Amino acid sequence: MGGVKLAIMPEPFPVPIGLRLNQAARIVERAFDDALAEAGGTLPVWLILLNLKIRRPGTQRELAEAVGIREATLTHHLNAMDASGLVARTRDDANRRVQVVTLTEAGEAAFLRLRTAAIAFDAELTAGIAAADLATIATLLARLAANVGGPEPAVPWSGLADGGITGPARRFSAHDDGGKTPSTQIE
Repeated sequence: MGGVKLAIMPEPFPVPIGLRLNQAARIVERAFDDALAEAGGTLPVWLILLNLKIRRPGTQRELAEAVGIREATLTHHLNAMDASGLVARTRDDANRRVQVVTLTEAGEAAFLRLRTAAIAFDAELTAGIAAADLATIATLLARLAANVGGPEPAVPWSGLADGGITGPARRFSAHDDGGKTPSTQIE
């Protein structure tokens, strides 16, 4: 070619894993939001119902931490859920500063609808991925979070697939229904 040398083209810049993770998380988040909306809920409502049902946090601070939102935001959601009949809040007779939050029949039904939607979404999301690969993904996601100083992710949904309820022992309000409805005391 007449003494013209072609420059060596540099390798394309690889897309950083953090960017890929962020993009994938946004896509999955939007799809999960849509699945919950079809079942009549939202992610915050689902996480609150889930934690009230399974973890049964003892205080509003614990519930807010479990859900991953601020206490003031949780109060906003609880107000809306109370107004729509998903939860009931009453004052604890022993300590009037403490509110006891319980799931109503409508809240139990919403929990079951959203649980079904979440399980179906997870099945769709993980279709065609071997169990060993899913375990590797979980390990790598935990490592990525740890590498940037994030806390180990909590697992508030154990027992969902089989319909079982696991977690700490149930606590009931002073004015309970004979042990049928678990409650959470909220300060």
